[in-house]
Amino acid sequence: MTTDVTTSSTSPPAEPPSEPTAPGASPARMSRREVLQALSGLMVGLFVSILASTIVGNALPRIIADLNGSQSVYTWIVTTELLAMTATVPLWGKMADLYSRKLLIQLSLGLFVAGSLIAGFTPNVEVLIVSRVVQGVGAGGMTALAMIVMAAMIPPRELGRYSGIFGAVFGVGTIAGPLIGGVLVDTSWLGWRWCFLLGVPFTLLSIFLLQRTLHLPVVRRQVKIDWLGALLITAGVSTLLIWSTLAGSKFAWASWQTGVLVAAGVVILALAVFVESRAAEPIIPLDIFRNRTVSLATVASILVGVAMFGGTVFLAQYFQVALGKSPTVAGLMSLPLIFGLLVSSTVAGQLITKHGRWKAYLVAGALIMTVGMLLLGTIGADTSVVLISVFMAVLGIGVGMLMQNLVLAAQNDVPANELGAATSVLTFFRSMGGAIGVSALGAVLANKVTSGLAEKLGTPAGGGSGTAAVPDLATLPEPVRHIIADVYGSATAELFLIGAPIAFLAVIAVLFIKEKPLSTLTGDERLAAETTAAH
Repeated sequence: MTTDVTTSSTSPPAEPPSEPTAPGASPARMSRREVLQALSGLMVGLFVSILASTIVGNALPRIIADLNGSQSVYTWIVTTELLAMTATVPLWGKMADLYSRKLLIQLSLGLFVAGSLIAGFTPNVEVLIVSRVVQGVGAGGMTALAMIVMAAMIPPRELGRYSGIFGAVFGVGTIAGPLIGGVLVDTSWLGWRWCFLLGVPFTLLSIFLLQRTLHLPVVRRQVKIDWLGALLITAGVSTLLIWSTLAGSKFAWASWQTGVLVAAGVVILALAVFVESRAAEPIIPLDIFRNRTVSLATVASILVGVAMFGGTVFLAQYFQVALGKSPTVAGLMSLPLIFGLLVSSTVAGQLITKHGRWKAYLVAGALIMTVGMLLLGTIGADTSVVLISVFMAVLGIGVGMLMQNLVLAAQNDVPANELGAATSVLTFFRSMGGAIGVSALGAVLANKVTSGLAEKLGTPAGGGSGTAAVPDLATLPEPVRHIIADVYGSATAELFLIGAPIAFLAVIAVLFIKEKPLSTLTGDERLAAETTAAH
């Protein structure tokens, strides 16, 4: 890992280390070839980070059995990485505004390698959970820094043509993870440990590529990280995420445990706001929310998170339980959603780059996302696969038009020295919306299934707590299997009907975003110009 934080932004074949960029000096722009070379390293790192979150899905039963873990541990192996990734995104974003982005992105990849190696050689579930935390911190850095580095290299006017590439990486990583994990587990000479070890060589390749190709100037200035604010934000967010993960399964939503965890999370975050308002270098500058574009894009990002994560999580279960498909087939059936996301993000990005207009794509994306949710609210156990695929593609098209372009709108409307904070805020709240939204919608689904089975089969409803176990359809007689498939199909449809008005709120949010012409300067060029103007 490099320790050089003063790399040059010029492009001769052999580059001697340069002095830090002086305040107000205009940095030389990277050529298109250099940008594409650097993007290759970013894409490899981002792909591996996304893969880490999805590859363990099909492998977890075997992992838990081999390490003698319990059902509660099963949940924590998944959620600890999400907790660490979500909670540390703002810290990575703030440090990107203060320190070398090249050094930080290599540090995040290095942490990811360390976590992956520990997980791959873990002797027990306790060490595995710790390793997932380390992986999550590294993945949080990669998630936040990828878009920040892109904004530093590429002006907003041209950023659209590249955002589709990252949409493709996201989609492939999401859909390929469970398939790769299943193959590794079922291959006798590999096994589940390779679900973690597989990412190590690719992450090392990403570090090597970025060391060779990423040339960003660094402006040296006195810095002070608000560690107390970072600790309070991380603790508050983690408390709320733990509550949303456990509520509805370990304890009821309306219980004393809910009261304690929610109250603790709110109090800690209120303290964080107080500390941030007085910090010289706050982790999340509160002034950033005075920018209407950032505030509205943040609200829309939360809602996109609910639609995106809810769509993938609950549809996968619907395919397996309501339609009786295998995990591998269920993964393949998610392709229309991913394909819709890829096509729309790529096409919209190209059109934005060509014409310089972006608001229409945000509004259209929010509307199409809402329509997709409504269409999926009509599915059942007897809905044809073709029809479901069309509905999923519609949802994917809407999410694809919104996801990256919300970040683009915010990056274009903030001062260059707040690019990292603005980007990480949107990423942070999108992850938060996804995590809490999936937990809440999951609890609703569990309650619908429990009450539906009680009504049709006469089984105890568990007091409405939503504690019904997911059945193994292969072990059930045909009449019971048909009833369970019907209950899961109608419950999933109702879930999307609940999500549709939530998605429509994104339409209202983006309607009030004011369209601003896209800048033709990179982030570093804007910073140099703003510094000169200030002097």
